[in-house]
Amino acid sequence: MNLLNVENLQVEIGRGPNSVKAVRGVSFSLAEGEFRALVGESGSGKSITGLSLLDLLPSKSVRRADRFQLENLALPNQHHGQWRKLRGNRLAMIFQNPMTALDPTQKVGWQIAEPLCIHRGLSRRQAWQRAIELMERLAITDAEKRAHRYPFEFSGGMLQRVMIAMAIACEPQILIADEPTTALDVGVQQEVLGLLNELRESRGTAILFITHDLGVVAKIADSVSVMYAGQVVEQGPVETFFTGSTTKELHPYSKALLAAVPDLSGGKPLQGIAGQPPDLRRPPSGCGFAARCSQRMEICDQAPELFHDANGDHRCWRWHEAFQTYLSQQGQVRGAQHD
Repeated sequence: MNLLNVENLQVEIGRGPNSVKAVRGVSFSLAEGEFRALVGESGSGKSITGLSLLDLLPSKSVRRADRFQLENLALPNQHHGQWRKLRGNRLAMIFQNPMTALDPTQKVGWQIAEPLCIHRGLSRRQAWQRAIELMERLAITDAEKRAHRYPFEFSGGMLQRVMIAMAIACEPQILIADEPTTALDVGVQQEVLGLLNELRESRGTAILFITHDLGVVAKIADSVSVMYAGQVVEQGPVETFFTGSTTKELHPYSKALLAAVPDLSGGKPLQGIAGQPPDLRRPPSGCGFAARCSQRMEICDQAPELFHDANGDHRCWRWHEAFQTYLSQQGQVRGAQHD
């Protein structure tokens, strides 16, 4: 059962000729207990997509969608008070930068406890004790003492753990995790991933995991959505994305992302992606990746749809029925010439 359905999500930041078309027609769903990774270069629209799901976009932003629904609730139709009831309760987010996301004037223990008072009706004492338990679970030493401290007294890694505790306190239906393990060492990273996995298995929480770390995606995700220039260019099961025998069937940008992953064994050189992403103040009229694509064709000057096959969705003309027919015909010609 899908908890969330998003169709043709568009987000424009700013007004006038220099406004940024940050998200351009993104569609995806989140099923109960699903762990969907959202990957792509910096500036591809991943974080803005996540923020739009909680109505936390920058000022002077415009969000549109053909469908934007949490179960039977049409989210864009909700007023500010209803959004406050949803955020931190049914929908929650682990923000990318805890240094700016936490209130510097409030003790961290209360920042974790407050949603439990608001959304779960716990007393201040009960919520405070639960906050300490969450801090301990996230390997924050001397949790009872540290709960009385302010954000400036914590390291970046410790603040990230506080952010995670805040986000999972009310056991939300949907958790948006924006680079939640970036500032953590490997051991704590594994603990956090284990905690997120436990949350989705025991509570059915759906997780949208925004990350650059494809290694983490391979270990824990069920599905992957690849974003480029404000659009989803490919999405499907995680096995299809990483299986070596099927990488030839991936979108050219997905292939480039996988080729750019460092090989720690030293078996292959690091491969960067040539060129730069387009300026989303003036998005390209055709394929967003065409200027950087080694497989560019003349038809790429026209914008491709999101084509579907057994392996998922692909925003590339190479998945168009006419192109597949052309490839088949070319293969038959080559075969006849060989005979």
